[in-house]
Amino acid sequence: MTACPAPPPTHERSIGAAHVTLLPGPNGGRLDRLHQQGSAKAFLHPGLSGPEIVLLNTSGGLTGGDRLSYRIDLAPGCRATGTTQTAERAYRSSTGAANVTVHHTVGAGGHLDWLPQETILFEGSHLARDTTIDLAPNASCLILESVVLGRAAMGETVTRVTLRDTRRITRAGRPVLVEPLHLFTDALSAGPAVLDGARAFATLALVSQGSDDATGPIRAALTEPGVTGGASGFDGKLVIRLMAGDGRPLRRQIARLVRILRPGPLSRVWQIEEDRR
Repeated sequence: MTACPAPPPTHERSIGAAHVTLLPGPNGGRLDRLHQQGSAKAFLHPGLSGPEIVLLNTSGGLTGGDRLSYRIDLAPGCRATGTTQTAERAYRSSTGAANVTVHHTVGAGGHLDWLPQETILFEGSHLARDTTIDLAPNASCLILESVVLGRAAMGETVTRVTLRDTRRITRAGRPVLVEPLHLFTDALSAGPAVLDGARAFATLALVSQGSDDATGPIRAALTEPGVTGGASGFDGKLVIRLMAGDGRPLRRQIARLVRILRPGPLSRVWQIEEDRR
């Protein structure tokens, strides 16, 4: 009698979706709809710059086959901040990519600060993320994406990674800013034209009428030791690039820049050392 081969193991996958809709109301807007599914959760807090929408992945991290979706819809005239409760972690994957979809809409005259905490890529991780912000006429947004390659304090070294990260901002359906980033293992050891040994990097972009005017103050604030960066302003867009040897100084530099680009401090869920001094 011939024994049948055992079927391959099936791994449980994490699937989550969170969707928040705000309507006009006091202090930037009021909650109209809150949908939560699976591992994705959303919390609302009052903030100095309008409501703070804090998104959370309760699975604790992402690996191959996981799917996560976040969406914020702001009605005309609303102002809000969207962030994440903690850093997102992408762990080793043997079964393809973890997929994250972020899709926000901002109604006419509204503004969204999308300021998630950093994404930490661990050894062997594979992450595919697509972020879209659709702006109506006269709407604006501030968007941040930061990535850290392993945790320096834990002695972690990342030698193998795959990241496909696309960010796009549209206005009335037309592209305003489109940034596809494909980071593969070869880039980790590439020279000055790529990471040049950096373990952390970020892009901060403000799309708003007159955002070009902040280029000078932003350049003057690029002073954090251990962080290199540059800023360019053009056609109602201000784009800032940052690179660092570790995630901690990168966070401090981001906090300093955000204070220039919007009223009030970063969300309370961000833990910045200089805020506690």
